[in-house]
Amino acid sequence: MKSLKAIFSSLLDSLRDLLPIIVVIGFFQLVILQQPIPNFGEILTGIIFVVIGLTLFVQGLNMGLFPIGESMAYAFASKGSLTWLLLFAFALGFGTTVAEPALIAVAKEAATVAAIGNMIENSEQSMNAYAFGLRITVAVSVGFAIVIGVFRILKGWPIQYLIIGGYIGVVIMTVFAPKEIIGIAYDSGGVTTSTITVPLVTALGVGLASSIKGRNPMIDGFGLIAFASLTPMIFVMAYGMVV
Repeated sequence: MKSLKAIFSSLLDSLRDLLPIIVVIGFFQLVILQQPIPNFGEILTGIIFVVIGLTLFVQGLNMGLFPIGESMAYAFASKGSLTWLLLFAFALGFGTTVAEPALIAVAKEAATVAAIGNMIENSEQSMNAYAFGLRITVAVSVGFAIVIGVFRILKGWPIQYLIIGGYIGVVIMTVFAPKEIIGIAYDSGGVTTSTITVPLVTALGVGLASSIKGRNPMIDGFGLIAFASLTPMIFVMAYGMVV
């Protein structure tokens, strides 16, 4: 009985989170455009699926990804091996990013546009190679970012100086990078902070800060995602300059 009540409460929370989007779309469709909602039955079914999927996703994060991320951070901190901790941080950033569905979709679309714009050969092999190279570049950049973030937590460095320095690097790279790659590079920073990367990386930061004496999880545990969205811009622009 208690579990059913918890599931029903989670469903209501998900519906509440989606309600502003539903209201905005319905308002502009019915009031501004003054047109009926097309395929209302299918849309309603889709909304129900989204609510159920979002509920299961959040429950999965709370039950699986957050606990395992924090427990592994605790384990590596207690082990006291900096090398293994940094290797784990890089592997976590790389592995979660290369599996991001949003990154896969953006890389594929970027390859198609690059082929149409004659930036690369208009063949399936060239487009696949371009998309794969873009994904690997972004994944490496996120792995590098998580390593920097872990170093920041260990050393207690102020995050604002690192972020300011990073964005200065982005501005400098924007001046020299090909204009065709700049938009893709900026979007790459956004797609890395998605469904797989964020929960595990956040759990790693919070768990690591909680396990180190003198670190505040609220102050030091968060901020890894900022690095994960910053470094892809620099790396992808460099990728565009090379390719």
